[in-house]
Amino acid sequence: MKIAIDGPAASGKTTLGRRLAQALGFLFVPTGAMYRAAALAHLRGLSIQEVEITVAEDGHVFLNGEDVTAALASPELDELSSRLAVDGRVRARLVELQRRLAQDRDVVMEGRDIGTVVLPDAELKIFLWATLEERARRRQREQGGDFAQVLEAIRQRDERDSTRELAPLRPAPDAVFLDTTGKSPEEVLCLVLRLVEERRAHLSRRASA
Repeated sequence: MKIAIDGPAASGKTTLGRRLAQALGFLFVPTGAMYRAAALAHLRGLSIQEVEITVAEDGHVFLNGEDVTAALASPELDELSSRLAVDGRVRARLVELQRRLAQDRDVVMEGRDIGTVVLPDAELKIFLWATLEERARRRQREQGGDFAQVLEAIRQRDERDSTRELAPLRPAPDAVFLDTTGKSPEEVLCLVLRLVEERRAHLSRRASA
């Protein structure tokens, strides 16, 4: 089973994806971390065709065989990865790597174009949402900084992601829209686990028809 989770910055994709994958025993693929790994490779002077990015069962991200997980949580890489995401060559390479990770296995993959581009055949697609203010508070709790600056940075990221020419941020037509504003991670997980069970039951009925 393939589960796609999309949504804007700080909507709760990574938190949900990691917990959902753990609950189901699936591989979790945080594609935002893969783009940040590509940004790190760019800073190191590597071309995108020299880049190999994998995600281990424990969630660690490897760049050309090196565990770079700890180096990826930086505002600099977050900003650079957003800018690289509009480069067609970068997107093509990352989509190739992401599809390879999801091939012939159960996977929870989160990002901004998973349900629309990377895994359009995913059995369950979730589009997470939260208000801009809520997402700014979450990002500030994670990374610190001035609230007004964090709010503006997310607003700019939203605009860039939703208006880019290549794979803009938008819900897949068959995605379940889920507003996480005011909801705890546990509440969101319970909601999605119910959706997973409903989808599994539907698939089972269809297979036996």
